[in-house]
Amino acid sequence: MNQERRYFLITTLNICVLCFILQLDKCCYAVDPQFVACNKSVNCRYGPRISFPFYVKDVQEFYCGYPGFGLNCSEQGYPVVYIAGNEYIVEDISYQNHTFQLKNSVFNSSIVNGCVSEIKNVSLDNRPYRFVNESRIYLLSNCNGSIAGELLKYRIGFGCGEENGNDDWGLAMFDEDESFESALQVCKNHVMVPVEMRGNEENGQDYLFLLRRGFRLSWTASNCSECAESGGRCGFDVRSYQFRCFCTGRPHLSSCPPTKAKRKLGLILGTVSSCIGIMILLFCLGKSISRLKNLRFWESKAEDHRNIEEFLKNYGSYAPKRYNYTDIKRITSRFKNKLGQGGFGTVYRGSLGNGSQVAVKVLNELKGSGEDFINELASISRTSHVNIVSLVGFCFEGRKRALVYEFMPNGSLEKFIYEERSNRVRQLGWPILHKISLGIARGLEYLHRGCNTRILHFDIKPHNILLDDNFRPRISDFGLAKLCMKNESIVSMLGARGTIGYTAPEIVCRNLGGVSHKSDAYSYGMMVLEMVGGRKNVDAGADRTSEIYFPHWLYQRIELDEDLQLVGIMNEEENECARKMVIASLWCIQTDPSNRPSMSKVVEMLEGKLDSLEIPPKPYLYSPSRIQVDSSTTELM
Repeated sequence: MNQERRYFLITTLNICVLCFILQLDKCCYAVDPQFVACNKSVNCRYGPRISFPFYVKDVQEFYCGYPGFGLNCSEQGYPVVYIAGNEYIVEDISYQNHTFQLKNSVFNSSIVNGCVSEIKNVSLDNRPYRFVNESRIYLLSNCNGSIAGELLKYRIGFGCGEENGNDDWGLAMFDEDESFESALQVCKNHVMVPVEMRGNEENGQDYLFLLRRGFRLSWTASNCSECAESGGRCGFDVRSYQFRCFCTGRPHLSSCPPTKAKRKLGLILGTVSSCIGIMILLFCLGKSISRLKNLRFWESKAEDHRNIEEFLKNYGSYAPKRYNYTDIKRITSRFKNKLGQGGFGTVYRGSLGNGSQVAVKVLNELKGSGEDFINELASISRTSHVNIVSLVGFCFEGRKRALVYEFMPNGSLEKFIYEERSNRVRQLGWPILHKISLGIARGLEYLHRGCNTRILHFDIKPHNILLDDNFRPRISDFGLAKLCMKNESIVSMLGARGTIGYTAPEIVCRNLGGVSHKSDAYSYGMMVLEMVGGRKNVDAGADRTSEIYFPHWLYQRIELDEDLQLVGIMNEEENECARKMVIASLWCIQTDPSNRPSMSKVVEMLEGKLDSLEIPPKPYLYSPSRIQVDSSTTELM
């Protein structure tokens, strides 16, 4: 008995010493590199102080500011931002009111020091800020003949030089001016330039004065004050699309933990408490296991709720509508009309108060995680494209989670492409199948290049492609999607994700190449080959040794320029549609990711001439049915 006690005391003492060393190392040596990077004070030679959500490009890291708030320092030393091809000087930033003042660099002196006629219309599409007290002045150029009468008072010099002829001058007017319609008859070109009208100012103001004063924009982003007061540095995590407070140890959600002096006291108290806790734990280990599991469950739930609230805070008024669970039951008529069921939830048809039809995906309580739900919510909320399904709203109430999407009358593509499941596949015709494959390619091109943050889907398959009443495809189910910056060519991933038969080989076997947007191209290629053949790419009825791999069979016929022997090809136009789909898909399923085309190139292939397409190298014998990966079986509609 004495030996057992001695062994217990020695073990406890060793664990306590180890805890002390680990906490000491963490306290004294671990400095988060993001804190160091964002700790630098960076400003341009002139202009206002630059801090979060703004950051200086090429000087500070992108995560030190909010996406879309990167500034440049011009050669003259002013902070500038580029909007629609125009260079705008940032004259003032009000961090308290979340507004900043801009003016076009052409008007940055008492004389016009640039060519006014080169100014373009200002558009804030896909930008995280909005106009404040916006008015617009029209700049009219390339005017015919001489200006006389009432139009003379609107004439301004454009500073473009004599070599540009009439572009050396033009007119500046409001559309409310009496002579505006006459000016449109005289001048061929015009652009709209935003200006700010203050107080009782009227349209009769000096136009050049208003242009030089510029205009004010507002932004919606997380408040930095709580983080700064705690000694942290404000930043942003593009992967979770959330504000982060970078601290000396590690990032936190909103603020840093107590200061160094308090940490020293906490270190001593923590070590003593750890020793006592370990002793109690060793005596009560059996009973504690269930309690720890329960504690982790509630901590996970609390973290999910914090992430949801942070998501809503970041998106502000642009966040999708949030419904409570009572609303969901009313919308679905108490889940009366079931559309389908998948591994992560059940989909019901519903109707909003205005009569709009929707599809409501109610997630299972015991499957999936809050992270997957937030991931899908954050990914699809950042999209707006004709080939991406639109999110109407969501529900997150306790354990109840649901996503509300626009309703797609024709359901999923899966119902139309497998002959054994539907006779409608060739009723669509090859031109429609070609249009569907082109629409999916455009949707993926938008996800990869059209958003401020690149979105990788990782689960492209017929089940996740929805069709509207005109058979226009919509990409859906973003539960496995991953967000990354546009300049990131390779992304990190802890485990395999996707669906057997569509998963790119590098996702399962990392020595084949890095995981990137080319992984979506592979899934797209496998899916289009199934659309072409009206069957699964691998014959599940064949045994292991004689497995029939449809893409290899197709490749041989393309290589030998033989007839594809596909159902429903009636003329040369349909044959060309089918061959373009096959060649583009064979390029997409190359085993080496570097040999696959981008989705922009795939769009060019499908829109171009058949004669211009090269035959790809023969794909390696990669049979996806031999590899087991986690499958997303969530059914949307």
